[in-house]
Amino acid sequence: MIVISIECSHKRGMGHFYRAMNILQYLRERGEGAVIVLNDDQTAIQILKNASVPFEIADYSDITTNWEKNIIHKYKADVWLLDRFETGAELARHVKNEGAILAAIDDCGEGADYVDLHFCAMLFHNLRGKLIYSGKEFMVLNPEIARYRRQRTVLNKILVTLGGSDTYGVTVKVVKILKEKGLKADIVTGPNFQHNAALNQEAGEGFKVYASVPSLIETFFEYDLAITGGGVTCFEANASGLPCIIIANEIHEIENAQYIAGYGGSKFAGYYKDISKDSLDIRNINVERMSAAALSAFTLDGMKNIYYVIEGCRKHYAG
Repeated sequence: MIVISIECSHKRGMGHFYRAMNILQYLRERGEGAVIVLNDDQTAIQILKNASVPFEIADYSDITTNWEKNIIHKYKADVWLLDRFETGAELARHVKNEGAILAAIDDCGEGADYVDLHFCAMLFHNLRGKLIYSGKEFMVLNPEIARYRRQRTVLNKILVTLGGSDTYGVTVKVVKILKEKGLKADIVTGPNFQHNAALNQEAGEGFKVYASVPSLIETFFEYDLAITGGGVTCFEANASGLPCIIIANEIHEIENAQYIAGYGGSKFAGYYKDISKDSLDIRNINVERMSAAALSAFTLDGMKNIYYVIEGCRKHYAG
């Protein structure tokens, strides 16, 4: 049994949540039991309930009662997988004290010092843990991408999608810039998006707004260019063959955006506070070349590679 420990909110966004759902799907296909542990975010909890996914609500600010022990014993978990970005040392120590294998994905918190396995596909500095596995071959992407990959050749339709929450309302700023440039686009907002009034006021004719589409990956198929944030979405878009213009919504996303742009399938427009009319340069986009580069850069084997390592660690501990 594997515990997948995540955190999501309007401020934190929904990227870790959706990655957890992809991890869960893979584990179920392998016949592996799993439970999601998350903070009390009602949007995410409702999605889990609707999907009949087992979950536990945790107060991550509670570093003294050792609630982690109760979860490990309740589910007889032997692996605890952290996907919280910044895990504290106390949580990590509590898990290790119960004899569970502690794994992490791109964690820059103090807890990373205690992990047995650290998978770093989107973390580039100060990598910590007993065993570190870095590189895009450990990136967890939505397996649905396999059904909707295609090569783009011309630029007809633009999509704007800036995360499950878009904490700072960057979508509104992007729509304003596109209008100034005489461009049209469709917009997909996420379940934690809280800027609807401002967006509806700004978006007029030429901008269709879709809230929480059933499948963002399937939606990608209809478009030739996406304006995204610097989290997992831009990687999944590129893996689908969809070129991106990336806006970093958080400081740590700047390096992600620069990294993926290096493969040729994306262009980095800058940090959200700094973007302007000149930042979103659509005129010099070579969609065909960018799409081909994106398709060749990313595979869908990340979770398979992670699970292979976890299984090896289990065998080592059992031996």
